[in-house]
Amino acid sequence: MCSDETSFDVDVRRRMGRDTDVALRFTSGPGLTALFGPSGVGKSSVLAMVAGLLRPDAGHVRVAGETLFGNGIDVPAERRAAGYVFQDARLFPHYRVRGNLLYGARRAAGQHPRRPGMGLDEVVTFLGIGHLLDRRPQTLSGGEAQRVAIGRALLSGPRFLLMDEPLASLDLTRRREIMVLIERVRDELGLPILYVSHDRGEVDRLAATVVEMG
Repeated sequence: MCSDETSFDVDVRRRMGRDTDVALRFTSGPGLTALFGPSGVGKSSVLAMVAGLLRPDAGHVRVAGETLFGNGIDVPAERRAAGYVFQDARLFPHYRVRGNLLYGARRAAGQHPRRPGMGLDEVVTFLGIGHLLDRRPQTLSGGEAQRVAIGRALLSGPRFLLMDEPLASLDLTRRREIMVLIERVRDELGLPILYVSHDRGEVDRLAATVVEMG
């Protein structure tokens, strides 16, 4: 990605309840962009609006120059080509790790133009999870589960990644391990990343742009 290219151009407003509004406007360049602030200020809601899971009342969402929402455009979530990583991994318990990894690729097929990217073997090597392929999700540690969740997102052929507090449920050792992995994803794969956190040290280490909320 070119250094002068805009990754995220977001201007969204939405009434969430009788006394609650979410309103945020920001633009960011390449690398990882962090939405930072305390719980309850709407960080995850903004992420959901970028993903297409929550519709803004007004504004626009553009990623890498493509309008996903605004000016009469509202691209369905399944066609936005977002790789989504949640706090709790959300792996499918009835699939082994290999099946969870391949789910992203199967779901993406035919729904959006796949971004040329990594295949299963490349993702497994990149994440160091070859020894986990035949394991069930319930036998994984928190850090192992997040590695698999990141792999599933990468195999969906994403044009950008959304990460919602991916370190919050991990102990200190696992947090450090996954933070190093996120740095590799950021630096080596060149995907725009929108990242939610309430940890200042975390965003200062990972983010090229920090958007403060609340």
